[in-house]
Amino acid sequence: MLKAGVLGAGHLGKIHLKLLQQSKKYELVGFFDPFTENAEKVAKEFGYKLFDSIEDLIDAVEVVDIVTPTLSHFDCAKLAIEKGCHIFIEKPITNTVLEAEAIKTLASQNHVQGQVGHVERFNPAFTAVRDKINNPMFIETHRLAEFNPRGTDVPVVLDLMIHDIDIILSVVNSKVKNVHASGVSVISETPDIANARIEFENGCVANLTASRISMKNMRKTRFFQKDAYISVNFLSKESEVVRMKNVPENPDEFAMILQNAEGIKKQIYFENPEIEPNNAILDELESFADAIENGTKPVVSLSAGTEALRVAQMVIDCFK
Repeated sequence: MLKAGVLGAGHLGKIHLKLLQQSKKYELVGFFDPFTENAEKVAKEFGYKLFDSIEDLIDAVEVVDIVTPTLSHFDCAKLAIEKGCHIFIEKPITNTVLEAEAIKTLASQNHVQGQVGHVERFNPAFTAVRDKINNPMFIETHRLAEFNPRGTDVPVVLDLMIHDIDIILSVVNSKVKNVHASGVSVISETPDIANARIEFENGCVANLTASRISMKNMRKTRFFQKDAYISVNFLSKESEVVRMKNVPENPDEFAMILQNAEGIKKQIYFENPEIEPNNAILDELESFADAIENGTKPVVSLSAGTEALRVAQMVIDCFK
């Protein structure tokens, strides 16, 4: 078991603490949170060991789970890496791309592993169809959320849209060519609604919409590729694959058949992959433990987290 400690005991930090304690791949050593009142309350309520400083916690563990505000990610990660600790760091990886690049370099120099908490990679609706997504040429995402003051210290792009940016970058095997975007601030100092069009060198186009002042929650992505349409509902954890194939010689009388102007007929096939229920946060944490133990590349590497932030920053730059 890997000795792990958590930095940050806010809403998400408490979830990480609970899951690390449950995990058979980690030994939860304790946590640190600079907000003394909240830290002591969490320690008393759940029985976790509270450390007096970040340094004391880092000295006691092998893995540091960073669940602090984004502005402090770089400093926390730097301290942990220089002490030889592996780091799991919540998204976005850091506040700036320069900081993310520095973290990548530090991790490489100190021979430690790092994973970024892009949890949607472990959503069962996505993992059920991941292998079926092959060279998509158009992608459309909608990530809408009801208003929640938590997270409004950053643009909606870093709060919500970055999840979809990471998913898209993980399935499109091409470099970003152009980014066009617009954003509107409604209640926050930074944009609460944003739309982005990302064009890739291979011709793929992704259209992303994110809002944190919606009347309803939605987290849906659609992938369009040759002879197939794949829908992933990250919220309801449902997936659907619609394929177009040549009509068989003797089609079923209830078969859905389309015929174009040239007389070519195609039959529509619907697939609803079986979704295996899971705890995506536990899965991402345990996948990181496997990467450390086996010396393999983490599912969401520091490089992947850096690229997601880089593209997110390109979107934000369009607002200026």
